[in-house]
Amino acid sequence: MNLSDLVFILPEISLLLTAVLIFALDLIDREGRRRESLPYIALAGLGVAALRLIPALNALAGEASGAHYVTGMLVVDSFAIFLKALAIMGVALVILIAIPYLRGRTPYPGEFYALLLIATLAICLAVGSANLMMVYLSMEFLSITSYVLAGYLREDKKSGEAAIKYFLYGSTASAIMLFGMSLLFGATGSLGLSDISAALSFAGPSELVWLTIPALILLLVGFGFKASLVPFHQWVPDTYEGAPTPITTFLSTVSKAAGFAILMRVFTMAMGWAQPQWVAILTAVAVLTMTIGNLAALRQTNIKRMLAYSSIAQAGYILIGVAAVLAAPDQTFTGYNGVLFYLFAYLFTNVGAFAVVTAIETVTGSAELESYAGLVRRAPWLAVLLFLFLISLAGIPPTGGFLGKFFVFGAAIQQQMWALVIIAAINSVVAAFYYLNVVRYMFFMPLPEDSTPIAVAAPLAGAILLAGAVTLLLGLIPGPVINWAGESAQSLLSFLR
Repeated sequence: MNLSDLVFILPEISLLLTAVLIFALDLIDREGRRRESLPYIALAGLGVAALRLIPALNALAGEASGAHYVTGMLVVDSFAIFLKALAIMGVALVILIAIPYLRGRTPYPGEFYALLLIATLAICLAVGSANLMMVYLSMEFLSITSYVLAGYLREDKKSGEAAIKYFLYGSTASAIMLFGMSLLFGATGSLGLSDISAALSFAGPSELVWLTIPALILLLVGFGFKASLVPFHQWVPDTYEGAPTPITTFLSTVSKAAGFAILMRVFTMAMGWAQPQWVAILTAVAVLTMTIGNLAALRQTNIKRMLAYSSIAQAGYILIGVAAVLAAPDQTFTGYNGVLFYLFAYLFTNVGAFAVVTAIETVTGSAELESYAGLVRRAPWLAVLLFLFLISLAGIPPTGGFLGKFFVFGAAIQQQMWALVIIAAINSVVAAFYYLNVVRYMFFMPLPEDSTPIAVAAPLAGAILLAGAVTLLLGLIPGPVINWAGESAQSLLSFLR
């Protein structure tokens, strides 16, 4: 690596230095006098990292290929920068949610914010990985940090249970994924994604069917675990319910987006020649994921578990865009642009929903649906915004969630995947039932006996309002994000042409 490469990894350096600074300040300040400032230092570090993306984006204009490789392990392209920006925005919202949530729950808030920055760093490395070794290391980096954060409330048994289940499933999925990587390395003698593609393409798909399908499935175990795809989803309900709500928010949005980004990059760059095989597999997984997620969500009375199964179903919808990918830059629906737009809209929608859950859980101490009875009379603005987030998850206009589904469904229609579209449409109707059931509680059920007014701390209120504004704006003025997603998707689509 030379000095010219530094401009492309400045966001990662900024995140690392900020995390180290927070660890040091927390260690020095043993009496806890400055702990209130630590989340704002973390937010400042995220802001610096976001600004550092601009020079990297400008530097890409001077690259003929539209991508820059750092030591052969990392690639910085428009796709990676989109996902890095998404991760930074998502973690900033998670920190705003965590500020009031952690008060009184843990005496160690500094480590929490530093670990969130470390997780963000891991995601930034993962979405730009151009080498299977880097993919594995960055995913493990993210997973280990996430295990700690899921069990961060040390006195809470549910939090500890969430971390253990997450760790057991994660370590198993990681080992299986590593075996899939070893198959590709054994067949090609290389770990670089582009080198693997060249070697396998030279050998010919017909000669390597025996290797292609097993490797695809084994890799999908690891990627599907991170993206919460069926049948690798079993950890999701218990972990989402037991983990601290800000971490549940992180796992269901930012971490999930990283899983999809890695899946898209590895399958496209390393196994683009085997597109028919992985499209067939991903189509089947998408059907299972959205169907099982929605059917399980129908039975839930705990809103965190309901949103957990909803998150699984949403992963199925997103996967439609990956399965329906089309390498044609002149088309409105390329599949990948729909995935990126969907992830962007889903980030703000789901963060907003979990932020409202955090506000209510902080006052009532419960995440059961009964806690939302008569919410419109206790906190009208929370009820209205949660209604907005729920209809966005259901894919009802005028919200970002509607346009996200429109773009991934449009890609499937363009590829004439009619069975997949019909199943997805039926699932969307099923999903509307349990989303609107929450609306029924909020607007039509009588107030509970304990109807304490719900006060919302300023950082949490800011996160809810910002998420609500973006969710609505994405439905009304989606053009800038659609164009950004389309341009970012092209850097990957070029490998399929």
